Amino acid sequence: MSYSAQNIRNVCLLGHGGNGKTSLAESMLLQTGVIDRMGKVSDGNTVCDFDPEEIKRQFSISTAVVPVEYKGCKINVLDTPGYFDFSGEVMEALRVADAAVIVCSAKSGMSVGAEKAWKYCEERKMPRILYISKTDEDNSDYNAAFDTLRDRFGKNIAPVVAPIWDEGKKVIGIIDVLNKRAYDIENGKRHEIPVPDNKKDVLDELYNALVESVAETSEEFMERFFNGEEFTYAEMIQGLHAGVKDLSLFPVVCGSALSGLGTQMLLDNIVNLLPSPLEGRPEMGENDHGEMVEFAVSPGAVPAAFVWKTVSDQYGKYSYVKVLSGTIESDMPIVNARTGLTEKLGRLYAIRGKKTEEVKKLSCGDIGAVGKMDKVKTGDTLCDPRNVVKLEPIGFPEPVYSMAIQPKTKGQDDKIAAGLSRLGEEDQTFTVVNNAETRQVVLSGTGDIQLDVLVSRLKSRFGVEAELVPTRVPYREKIRKKVEVQGRHKKQTGGHGQFGDVWIRFEPGEQEEMEFCEEVVGGAVPKNYFPAVEKGLREAVVHGVLAGYPVVYLKATLYDGSYHPVDSSEMAFKTAAQLAYKAALAQANPVLLEPIGELKVTIPDSYMGDVIGDLNKRRGRIMGMNPDGEGNQIVEAEVPMGEMTTYAIDLRSITQSRGSFTYHFVRYEEAPPAAQEKAIEAAKAMQEAE
Repeated sequence: MSYSAQNIRNVCLLGHGGNGKTSLAESMLLQTGVIDRMGKVSDGNTVCDFDPEEIKRQFSISTAVVPVEYKGCKINVLDTPGYFDFSGEVMEALRVADAAVIVCSAKSGMSVGAEKAWKYCEERKMPRILYISKTDEDNSDYNAAFDTLRDRFGKNIAPVVAPIWDEGKKVIGIIDVLNKRAYDIENGKRHEIPVPDNKKDVLDELYNALVESVAETSEEFMERFFNGEEFTYAEMIQGLHAGVKDLSLFPVVCGSALSGLGTQMLLDNIVNLLPSPLEGRPEMGENDHGEMVEFAVSPGAVPAAFVWKTVSDQYGKYSYVKVLSGTIESDMPIVNARTGLTEKLGRLYAIRGKKTEEVKKLSCGDIGAVGKMDKVKTGDTLCDPRNVVKLEPIGFPEPVYSMAIQPKTKGQDDKIAAGLSRLGEEDQTFTVVNNAETRQVVLSGTGDIQLDVLVSRLKSRFGVEAELVPTRVPYREKIRKKVEVQGRHKKQTGGHGQFGDVWIRFEPGEQEEMEFCEEVVGGAVPKNYFPAVEKGLREAVVHGVLAGYPVVYLKATLYDGSYHPVDSSEMAFKTAAQLAYKAALAQANPVLLEPIGELKVTIPDSYMGDVIGDLNKRRGRIMGMNPDGEGNQIVEAEVPMGEMTTYAIDLRSITQSRGSFTYHFVRYEEAPPAAQEKAIEAAKAMQEAE
């Protein structure tokens, strides 16, 4: 069945891992009759967590789409992962959702995940509902959880439910404040019950607070409120909808996904209070002339869709799209605004978890998938040729955690590369770099769990076993003293011999790349051998004498030597130059240089002492601190790269995941003696292993 845009709701479930988002989505599916029994995350049989990795690990790894139909509306529920390693999936869902449900647990109240979810919504000016989950479990405390939300987010938090609890503070029923009705749940079915006497005052207080909120949404309502007039139910809904849309009101509901208590009420609030795709903020895009233009969602305009996610599995490739204007149909000619290429749309599908159902068309505001569009990537805009507009791509977090990846069985490097390339179509938050200098393939992502999942998927999907090992630090070497050395290569074998003899002065140079000069007088070394000497040195500086790292800031001057009219050759002079290099560097007081990077850490003020203490242990130099205007401090420091390998994980544990950072290489510096010894030992061990 096709729905018009005003009857569609695109809602993402956000919140901390383990707070019950996937179970809530499952409860919505059960309450709307899509499934006939509730799956459990622990049993691995939920609609949203269908990937083998999700079933094995018992948490969400990617965003799942589960549409439900309720009261004449289609609600596209986007169940996002709660673990921060998979924040790229959250960014994708936020891009196409028109509103959010932030799930908080009645056991823990305000979690870091809820804080981050709120921040994401604030940045995007996204309407939201807060849902307090697990209200019927042991050790749950709705009041305490609600108080943490009110403390953190202020008076705009508006409870549209009043929980009914037993003596142990377990929620056993809920009161719908707007309708002034109470319900409990038995065997997954909702039953109306009388409002308990001890809750009537609370209900009146909450209802009056909602009336005040509604009065503030328009001048007409405000006037009627002061005249003591009552609002009708329809006017209450209209006022609350306006308050939610303009972000002056954030409804709070509660319930239990496992029993189904509160799920129907959440669905009512999604339909009544959250905006349709037509009410969202217009997007900005770039037209054919490179100008930024406003792109509003419109059913009557020419077709356009945004690709927000890619799934590439053994059955093929699906591009998940949100239709932004018009209606798209399979075989329709479409322009990819990124490439400028025109191609036919593949088959269209409605998605529910892992199930796909072919459909003839997708309407404005709806979410679905297109099959087998090989040249289409996540972040592309697919447009009608009459109006090509390129929307901004999705802003993914920078990779901050790196490990080297290698096959367990030699000779499978190509298989790993091909597998990672396919996985990269789905997940744009990791990068793969083949570092020729350290001879490692470096995999960088948002955290250790993400990289572990990638390795598992390489095995399960592509049959290649890989392992992660620490990345090697790309050190450099330089000399600190001027030396003059002879390099003499003489070899006599039957017939022509080999003879090359050079005197070279080695000294610290001004530029990073080796500087070659010659000051030969009287033809001691013929000019035609100068290039051979230079070539020999350029090949030699790739490996220093301390730990085999490239030598930088070296000036080499050829100033004397001798030759043999018959036995001298380019090869002999090249070898002589390399002998001089080896002899000279050991005498020239060589030193190891380590890479230094600029680190910017954003943290709440309360973690300042711990973070600075940790940076001092990493030999970091604090360069400054600046407030970011949101209650955080940005600490700027310079830290050696060798001390940063586990920083992503360590910062997460120091700040309970509230800290974030960026790190970029700036220059090389002399390493202190202890760091040099450690690096030299590691290099020797590596050479022996090879």
